[in-house]
Amino acid sequence: MSTAAFDTAVKNLETKGFLDIELDPTLDLFSEIEKLKKEKNAVLLAHYYQEPDIQDVADYIGDSLGLAQQAEKTKADMIVFAGVHFMAETAKILNPNKKVLLPDLNAGCSLSDSCPPALFKKFKEQHPDHKVVSYINCSAGIKALSDVICTSSNAKYIVESFPKEQPLIFAPDRNLGAYISKTTGRDMVLWNGACMVHEIFSLEKITKLKVRHPEAKLIAHPECEEPVLRLADYIGSTTGLLKYTQTDDTQSYIVATETGILHQMMKASPHKTFIPAPPNNSCACNDCPHMKLNTLEKLYLCMKYEQPEILMEESLRQAALKPIKRMLEISKQAGI
Repeated sequence: MSTAAFDTAVKNLETKGFLDIELDPTLDLFSEIEKLKKEKNAVLLAHYYQEPDIQDVADYIGDSLGLAQQAEKTKADMIVFAGVHFMAETAKILNPNKKVLLPDLNAGCSLSDSCPPALFKKFKEQHPDHKVVSYINCSAGIKALSDVICTSSNAKYIVESFPKEQPLIFAPDRNLGAYISKTTGRDMVLWNGACMVHEIFSLEKITKLKVRHPEAKLIAHPECEEPVLRLADYIGSTTGLLKYTQTDDTQSYIVATETGILHQMMKASPHKTFIPAPPNNSCACNDCPHMKLNTLEKLYLCMKYEQPEILMEESLRQAALKPIKRMLEISKQAGI
């Protein structure tokens, strides 16, 4: 989203005058949101890292790949995205004629922010023979500079879709890139970006947790740093971690990813124990501050007033669309 478009959207919010609205505490937000979905023919897509109330009212809950797939095929007139900015941007890229809303425009992403398009363009120019595989956790500007997009669910398939002799750049997550390099045997050039949530896990605290809970398996997202991944019993995407806990016989897990996924894990396997992996700070668990900016109240107001809206220049949208479409095609071929 351009700076001008962002400023316009914020101005629209302020003009509407509901930034400071105090909602009636007796209002049944779950019921009101359901009414608005029907009235406006809106679909609510939510990431696993959203707060439990938002997950419970969503029409679809998933990881980045699943959300992109849902956004591509929806017949709704309005897409309300309970996630972060790059996710809503992706929905807009796939749906230029639909209204795409994000409850809080400040819900950004540290990983996306770590890869500014202008700097990445210069980086890319230093490797003219390389194709670019970009993790979906990036801005539309980075997508437009990419040959294909990937998610943690399909990154291995995306990388392996290129001939072995084709040199590759992987951006923006160095940890996921290193993990995919190791699993595929491809020596890729990595952009030096990372997710603040997955970088902050404390290896020392996790090791102590494993000693206290020897029966528990450590499961980790590949955005985690390599020392944590070395300890893990299972490494997978957010959806992969959820499915693993449903099919594995173990009764206790230490979960090294954002804590929002624990809600779905506990709903799917209420008889099992899920322990959030501790970060290297004073907090007991690891929440994404951007994901948690969205609230049920903001979601209701967003749907009621149809703001903030994701806006995008058509030339940028068209350029970013091609690598996303390529990702979706490869994923379909791979049966993901």
